[in-house]
Amino acid sequence: MIRILPSLRFTPLLSAAKPFCSSSPARDPPQYEAKTAPVSNSLLSITPKTPLFLRTPSHATCLTEVWKWHDWAKDLATSVEESSNDSEDSLESVILHRELKWLIEDSIEDDPLVILHRSEIADDGEKNVKLRASLEELYDLWRQRIENRRPFQYVVGCEHWRDLVLCVEEGVLIPRPETELIVDMVEELVNRDGRFKKGCWVDLGTGSGAIAIGIAKVLGSHGRVIATDLSPVAIAVAGHNVQRYNLQGMVEVRKGSWFEPLKDVEGQLVGLVSNPPYIPSDDIPGLQAEVGRHEPKLALDGGIDGTDSLLHLCHGASRMLKPGGFFVFETNGEKQSKMIVDYMMTNDLKDCFSDLKIVPDFAGINRFVTGFRL
Repeated sequence: MIRILPSLRFTPLLSAAKPFCSSSPARDPPQYEAKTAPVSNSLLSITPKTPLFLRTPSHATCLTEVWKWHDWAKDLATSVEESSNDSEDSLESVILHRELKWLIEDSIEDDPLVILHRSEIADDGEKNVKLRASLEELYDLWRQRIENRRPFQYVVGCEHWRDLVLCVEEGVLIPRPETELIVDMVEELVNRDGRFKKGCWVDLGTGSGAIAIGIAKVLGSHGRVIATDLSPVAIAVAGHNVQRYNLQGMVEVRKGSWFEPLKDVEGQLVGLVSNPPYIPSDDIPGLQAEVGRHEPKLALDGGIDGTDSLLHLCHGASRMLKPGGFFVFETNGEKQSKMIVDYMMTNDLKDCFSDLKIVPDFAGINRFVTGFRL
Protein backbone atom coordinates (compact mmCIF):
# COMPACT_ATOMS: atom_id res chain seq x y z
CA MET A 1 0.00 0.00 0.00
CA ILE A 2 2.96 2.31 -0.43
CA ARG A 3 1.89 5.47 -2.24
CA ILE A 4 5.04 7.45 -2.91
CA LEU A 5 5.26 9.81 -5.86
CA PRO A 6 8.48 9.85 -7.89
CA SER A 7 11.09 11.60 -5.79
CA LEU A 8 12.60 14.90 -6.85
CA ARG A 9 16.11 14.43 -5.58
CA PHE A 10 17.86 17.11 -3.62
CA THR A 11 21.00 18.58 -5.17
CA PRO A 12 23.85 19.61 -2.86
CA LEU A 13 22.95 23.02 -1.45
CA LEU A 14 25.01 23.11 1.73
CA SER A 15 28.57 24.30 1.95
CA ALA A 16 31.22 22.20 3.68
CA ALA A 17 30.35 21.43 7.27
CA LYS A 18 31.82 23.78 9.81
CA PRO A 19 34.26 22.07 12.17
CA PHE A 20 33.25 21.55 15.77
CA CYS A 21 35.15 23.93 18.01
CA SER A 22 35.93 24.01 21.69
CA SER A 23 33.09 25.25 23.85
CA SER A 24 32.57 28.97 24.20
CA PRO A 25 30.06 30.88 26.34
CA ALA A 26 26.70 31.18 24.62
CA ARG A 27 24.83 34.47 24.63
CA ASP A 28 21.77 34.59 26.84
CA PRO A 29 18.71 35.05 24.60
CA PRO A 30 15.77 37.23 25.56
CA GLN A 31 13.41 35.51 27.96
CA TYR A 32 10.34 33.90 26.43
CA GLU A 33 7.36 32.61 28.33
CA ALA A 34 7.33 28.84 28.06
CA LYS A 35 3.98 27.41 27.01
CA THR A 36 4.14 24.24 29.03
CA ALA A 37 1.04 22.11 29.37
CA PRO A 38 0.61 20.37 32.71
CA VAL A 39 1.52 16.70 32.62
CA SER A 40 -1.31 14.58 33.96
CA ASN A 41 -2.27 10.95 34.17
CA SER A 42 -4.68 11.55 31.29
CA LEU A 43 -1.71 11.77 28.97
CA LEU A 44 -0.95 8.14 29.66
CA SER A 45 -4.44 7.17 28.51
CA ILE A 46 -4.10 8.70 25.04
CA THR A 47 -3.96 5.88 22.52
CA PRO A 48 -3.45 6.77 18.85
CA LYS A 49 -6.10 5.49 16.49
CA THR A 50 -5.20 2.50 14.36
CA PRO A 51 -4.85 3.43 10.67
CA LEU A 52 -7.24 1.67 8.32
CA PHE A 53 -4.55 -0.40 6.60
CA LEU A 54 -3.38 -1.84 9.95
CA ARG A 55 -6.81 -2.95 11.15
CA THR A 56 -7.84 -6.59 11.26
CA PRO A 57 -10.00 -7.51 8.23
CA SER A 58 -12.91 -8.66 10.36
CA HIS A 59 -15.84 -7.55 8.20
CA ALA A 60 -17.12 -10.13 5.71
CA THR A 61 -19.25 -8.27 3.18
CA CYS A 62 -21.10 -9.33 0.06
CA LEU A 63 -19.24 -8.16 -3.05
CA THR A 64 -22.45 -6.80 -4.57
CA GLU A 65 -22.92 -4.45 -1.61
CA VAL A 66 -19.32 -3.28 -1.88
CA TRP A 67 -19.87 -2.52 -5.55
CA LYS A 68 -22.95 -0.46 -4.63
CA TRP A 69 -20.88 1.54 -2.15
CA HIS A 70 -18.16 2.08 -4.73
CA ASP A 71 -20.66 3.33 -7.33
CA TRP A 72 -22.16 5.71 -4.78
CA ALA A 73 -18.72 7.00 -3.76
CA LYS A 74 -17.68 7.58 -7.39
CA ASP A 75 -20.91 9.41 -8.17
CA LEU A 76 -20.51 11.61 -5.11
CA ALA A 77 -16.93 12.47 -6.07
CA THR A 78 -18.00 13.38 -9.60
CA SER A 79 -21.01 15.41 -8.53
CA VAL A 80 -18.95 17.58 -6.17
CA GLU A 81 -16.95 19.17 -8.97
CA GLU A 82 -19.96 19.43 -11.27
CA SER A 83 -21.85 21.41 -8.60
CA SER A 84 -18.89 23.56 -7.50
CA ASN A 85 -18.99 27.29 -7.92
CA ASP A 86 -15.49 27.40 -9.44
CA SER A 87 -14.02 28.75 -6.22
CA GLU A 88 -10.29 28.32 -5.69
CA ASP A 89 -11.03 26.09 -2.70
CA SER A 90 -13.31 23.62 -4.47
CA LEU A 91 -12.62 19.88 -4.59
CA GLU A 92 -11.36 18.28 -7.80
CA SER A 93 -12.95 15.01 -8.86
CA VAL A 94 -9.69 13.64 -10.30
CA ILE A 95 -8.10 13.92 -6.86
CA LEU A 96 -11.15 12.44 -5.14
CA HIS A 97 -11.22 9.45 -7.50
CA ARG A 98 -7.55 8.81 -6.76
CA GLU A 99 -8.23 9.01 -3.03
CA LEU A 100 -11.15 6.63 -3.41
CA LYS A 101 -8.83 4.10 -5.04
CA TRP A 102 -6.44 4.45 -2.09
CA LEU A 103 -9.32 4.09 0.37
CA ILE A 104 -10.23 0.78 -1.26
CA GLU A 105 -6.64 -0.42 -1.17
CA ASP A 106 -6.41 0.37 2.54
CA SER A 107 -9.76 -1.15 3.49
CA ILE A 108 -9.93 -4.43 1.54
CA GLU A 109 -7.86 -7.52 2.29
CA ASP A 110 -8.64 -9.16 -1.04
CA ASP A 111 -7.35 -7.99 -4.40
CA PRO A 112 -8.82 -4.48 -4.91
CA LEU A 113 -9.35 -5.36 -8.59
CA VAL A 114 -12.57 -7.12 -7.60
CA ILE A 115 -13.93 -3.66 -6.81
CA LEU A 116 -12.05 -1.35 -9.15
CA HIS A 117 -12.45 -3.42 -12.33
CA ARG A 118 -15.49 -5.56 -11.73
CA SER A 119 -16.42 -5.65 -15.44
CA GLU A 120 -13.24 -7.62 -16.02
CA ILE A 121 -13.77 -9.94 -13.07
CA ALA A 122 -15.76 -13.14 -13.30
CA ASP A 123 -16.39 -13.26 -9.55
CA ASP A 124 -19.87 -13.99 -8.37
CA GLY A 125 -21.40 -10.88 -6.83
CA GLU A 126 -22.62 -12.92 -3.89
CA LYS A 127 -19.06 -13.76 -2.89
CA ASN A 128 -17.92 -12.29 0.42
CA VAL A 129 -14.83 -10.12 0.68
CA LYS A 130 -12.99 -9.17 3.86
CA LEU A 131 -12.86 -5.50 4.78
CA ARG A 132 -10.98 -3.66 7.52
CA ALA A 133 -13.99 -1.41 8.12
CA SER A 134 -17.70 -2.04 7.89
CA LEU A 135 -19.61 -0.75 4.88
CA GLU A 136 -21.45 1.60 7.23
CA GLU A 137 -18.13 3.13 8.31
CA LEU A 138 -16.90 3.39 4.71
CA TYR A 139 -20.05 5.33 3.79
CA ASP A 140 -19.46 7.61 6.75
CA LEU A 141 -15.76 8.11 6.04
CA TRP A 142 -16.41 9.14 2.44
CA ARG A 143 -19.15 11.56 3.49
CA GLN A 144 -16.70 13.11 5.95
CA ARG A 145 -14.16 13.54 3.16
CA ILE A 146 -16.66 15.17 0.78
CA GLU A 147 -19.10 17.04 2.99
CA ASN A 148 -16.84 18.05 5.89
CA ARG A 149 -13.67 18.42 3.81
CA ARG A 150 -11.90 16.17 6.29
CA PRO A 151 -8.34 15.56 5.05
CA PHE A 152 -7.93 12.19 3.38
CA GLN A 153 -4.98 11.42 5.67
CA TYR A 154 -7.26 11.72 8.69
CA VAL A 155 -9.90 9.59 6.95
CA VAL A 156 -7.52 6.63 6.51
CA GLY A 157 -5.32 7.50 9.51
CA CYS A 158 -1.94 7.65 7.80
CA GLU A 159 0.30 9.66 5.49
CA HIS A 160 2.92 8.39 3.05
CA TRP A 161 6.02 10.51 3.59
CA ARG A 162 9.47 9.83 2.23
CA ASP A 163 9.87 6.04 2.64
CA LEU A 164 7.58 5.99 5.69
CA VAL A 165 3.91 5.33 6.34
CA LEU A 166 3.12 7.48 9.37
CA CYS A 167 0.05 7.31 11.58
CA VAL A 168 -1.74 10.67 11.76
CA GLU A 169 -4.99 11.87 13.25
CA GLU A 170 -6.81 15.04 14.28
CA GLY A 171 -4.59 17.09 16.56
CA VAL A 172 -1.43 16.27 14.59
CA LEU A 173 -0.14 18.23 11.60
CA ILE A 174 -0.05 16.18 8.40
CA PRO A 175 3.59 16.10 7.18
CA ARG A 176 4.09 17.74 3.77
CA PRO A 177 6.29 16.59 0.87
CA GLU A 178 8.46 19.73 0.98
CA THR A 179 9.42 18.96 4.58
CA GLU A 180 11.16 15.82 3.31
CA LEU A 181 13.96 18.13 2.18
CA ILE A 182 14.96 18.70 5.82
CA VAL A 183 15.89 15.03 6.08
CA ASP A 184 17.66 15.22 2.71
CA MET A 185 19.77 18.12 3.95
CA VAL A 186 20.70 16.23 7.09
CA GLU A 187 21.55 13.15 5.06
CA GLU A 188 23.81 15.16 2.76
CA LEU A 189 25.56 16.71 5.74
CA VAL A 190 26.23 13.49 7.67
CA ASN A 191 27.44 11.72 4.54
CA ARG A 192 29.97 14.49 4.04
CA ASP A 193 31.07 14.79 7.66
CA GLY A 194 30.69 11.75 9.90
CA ARG A 195 30.93 13.81 13.07
CA PHE A 196 27.34 14.90 12.56
CA LYS A 197 26.28 11.27 12.50
CA LYS A 198 27.41 10.50 16.03
CA GLY A 199 25.92 13.32 18.07
CA CYS A 200 22.53 14.35 19.41
CA TRP A 201 19.93 15.93 17.12
CA VAL A 202 16.66 17.59 18.13
CA ASP A 203 13.38 17.89 16.20
CA LEU A 204 11.33 20.69 17.77
CA GLY A 205 7.55 20.54 17.36
CA THR A 206 7.77 17.00 16.03
CA GLY A 207 4.03 16.43 15.36
CA SER A 208 3.77 12.93 13.89
CA GLY A 209 7.50 12.37 14.46
CA ALA A 210 8.18 12.38 10.72
CA ILE A 211 11.39 14.43 10.72
CA ALA A 212 12.79 12.77 13.84
CA ILE A 213 12.20 9.29 12.42
CA GLY A 214 13.64 10.28 9.04
CA ILE A 215 16.80 11.65 10.67
CA ALA A 216 17.13 8.60 12.91
CA LYS A 217 17.09 6.35 9.85
CA VAL A 218 19.82 8.52 8.31
CA LEU A 219 21.98 8.39 11.45
CA GLY A 220 21.69 4.64 11.80
CA SER A 221 22.90 3.30 15.13
CA HIS A 222 25.47 6.04 15.63
CA GLY A 223 23.48 9.04 16.88
CA ARG A 224 20.24 9.85 18.63
CA VAL A 225 17.30 12.19 18.16
CA ILE A 226 15.14 13.95 20.74
CA ALA A 227 11.67 14.92 19.49
CA THR A 228 9.66 17.50 21.43
CA ASP A 229 6.07 18.71 21.20
CA LEU A 230 3.61 20.57 23.40
CA SER A 231 0.55 18.64 22.21
CA PRO A 232 -0.31 15.46 24.17
CA VAL A 233 -1.90 14.00 21.03
CA ALA A 234 1.24 14.67 18.99
CA ILE A 235 3.40 13.11 21.70
CA ALA A 236 1.25 9.96 21.66
CA VAL A 237 1.20 9.71 17.86
CA ALA A 238 4.94 10.41 17.51
CA GLY A 239 5.71 7.80 20.13
CA HIS A 240 3.51 5.29 18.33
CA ASN A 241 5.28 5.95 15.01
CA VAL A 242 8.69 5.60 16.67
CA GLN A 243 7.63 2.21 18.03
CA ARG A 244 6.28 1.07 14.66
CA TYR A 245 9.73 1.59 13.17
CA ASN A 246 11.51 0.04 16.19
CA LEU A 247 13.47 3.21 16.87
CA GLN A 248 12.81 3.50 20.61
CA GLY A 249 16.55 3.25 21.28
CA MET A 250 17.34 6.11 18.90
CA VAL A 251 14.40 8.52 19.17
CA GLU A 252 13.27 9.91 22.51
CA VAL A 253 9.95 11.79 22.56
CA ARG A 254 9.64 14.52 25.20
CA LYS A 255 6.62 16.64 26.06
CA GLY A 256 7.06 20.39 26.44
CA SER A 257 7.33 23.71 24.65
CA TRP A 258 10.33 24.12 22.35
CA PHE A 259 13.54 24.09 24.43
CA GLU A 260 11.87 23.72 27.83
CA PRO A 261 12.35 19.90 28.01
CA LEU A 262 15.95 20.08 26.71
CA LYS A 263 17.82 21.67 29.61
CA ASP A 264 19.99 18.56 30.04
CA VAL A 265 21.45 18.86 26.51
CA GLU A 266 22.00 22.63 26.37
CA GLY A 267 25.10 23.43 24.31
CA GLN A 268 25.54 19.77 23.32
CA LEU A 269 23.50 19.42 20.12
CA VAL A 270 25.16 18.72 16.79
CA GLY A 271 21.95 19.42 14.93
CA LEU A 272 18.63 21.16 15.44
CA VAL A 273 15.68 21.07 13.03
CA SER A 274 12.12 22.34 13.11
CA ASN A 275 9.03 22.85 11.01
CA PRO A 276 7.35 25.36 13.36
CA PRO A 277 4.06 27.28 13.07
CA TYR A 278 4.72 30.03 10.53
CA ILE A 279 1.36 31.09 9.07
CA PRO A 280 0.42 34.71 9.93
CA SER A 281 -2.63 34.73 12.21
CA ASP A 282 -4.79 36.74 9.78
CA ASP A 283 -4.13 34.18 7.03
CA ILE A 284 -5.50 31.22 8.99
CA PRO A 285 -9.19 31.81 8.05
CA GLY A 286 -8.27 31.82 4.35
CA LEU A 287 -6.49 28.48 4.36
CA GLN A 288 -7.79 25.52 2.36
CA ALA A 289 -10.78 24.00 4.15
CA GLU A 290 -8.95 20.73 4.85
CA VAL A 291 -6.22 22.69 6.64
CA GLY A 292 -8.07 25.54 8.34
CA ARG A 293 -10.99 23.45 9.62
CA HIS A 294 -9.17 20.32 10.70
CA GLU A 295 -5.43 20.67 11.28
CA PRO A 296 -4.26 21.93 14.69
CA LYS A 297 -4.03 25.70 14.95
CA LEU A 298 -1.20 25.23 17.44
CA ALA A 299 0.92 23.84 14.58
CA LEU A 300 -0.11 26.52 12.06
CA ASP A 301 -0.46 29.94 13.71
CA GLY A 302 2.86 31.77 13.88
CA GLY A 303 1.55 35.07 15.24
CA ILE A 304 1.01 38.43 13.56
CA ASP A 305 3.65 38.01 10.86
CA GLY A 306 4.17 34.27 11.30
CA THR A 307 7.63 34.59 12.89
CA ASP A 308 6.90 34.28 16.63
CA SER A 309 8.14 30.69 16.90
CA LEU A 310 10.90 31.14 14.34
CA LEU A 311 12.49 34.02 16.27
CA HIS A 312 12.32 31.98 19.46
CA LEU A 313 14.03 29.11 17.66
CA CYS A 314 16.80 31.42 16.44
CA HIS A 315 17.68 32.45 19.99
CA GLY A 316 17.37 28.91 21.28
CA ALA A 317 19.69 27.57 18.59
CA SER A 318 22.38 30.02 19.70
CA ARG A 319 22.63 28.37 23.11
CA MET A 320 21.52 24.78 22.40
CA LEU A 321 23.90 23.98 19.54
CA LYS A 322 27.51 23.14 20.23
CA PRO A 323 30.08 25.18 18.25
CA GLY A 324 29.94 23.96 14.65
CA GLY A 325 26.41 22.58 15.11
CA PHE A 326 23.95 22.74 12.22
CA PHE A 327 20.35 23.94 12.08
CA VAL A 328 17.55 24.04 9.51
CA PHE A 329 14.18 25.74 9.94
CA GLU A 330 11.22 25.55 7.59
CA THR A 331 9.44 28.86 6.94
CA ASN A 332 6.48 30.25 5.03
CA GLY A 333 8.94 31.07 2.28
CA GLU A 334 10.41 34.02 0.38
CA LYS A 335 10.08 37.22 2.47
CA GLN A 336 9.81 35.32 5.74
CA SER A 337 12.99 33.36 5.04
CA LYS A 338 14.89 36.55 4.26
CA MET A 339 13.49 38.18 7.39
CA ILE A 340 14.84 35.34 9.55
CA VAL A 341 18.29 35.47 7.94
CA ASP A 342 18.44 39.26 8.36
CA TYR A 343 17.42 38.88 12.00
CA MET A 344 20.15 36.33 12.66
CA MET A 345 22.77 38.61 11.12
CA THR A 346 21.90 41.51 13.40
CA ASN A 347 20.96 42.22 16.99
CA ASP A 348 22.27 39.84 19.66
CA LEU A 349 22.72 36.99 17.18
CA LYS A 350 25.13 38.59 14.73
CA ASP A 351 28.17 36.79 16.17
CA CYS A 352 26.44 33.43 16.77
CA PHE A 353 26.03 31.89 13.32
CA SER A 354 27.87 31.44 10.04
CA ASP A 355 27.15 30.34 6.49
CA LEU A 356 23.47 31.30 6.69
CA LYS A 357 21.61 30.12 3.61
CA ILE A 358 18.11 30.17 2.17
CA VAL A 359 17.27 26.87 0.47
CA PRO A 360 14.38 26.42 -2.01
CA ASP A 361 11.82 23.62 -1.88
CA PHE A 362 10.72 21.36 -4.75
CA ALA A 363 8.67 24.19 -6.27
CA GLY A 364 11.54 26.68 -6.14
CA ILE A 365 10.06 28.61 -3.20
CA ASN A 366 12.75 29.87 -0.80
CA ARG A 367 11.48 27.72 2.05
CA PHE A 368 14.31 26.80 4.44
CA VAL A 369 16.90 28.67 6.48
CA THR A 370 20.10 26.81 7.35
CA GLY A 371 23.35 27.66 9.07
CA PHE A 372 26.04 26.67 11.56
CA ARG A 373 26.75 27.75 15.12
CA LEU A 374 30.02 29.65 15.51
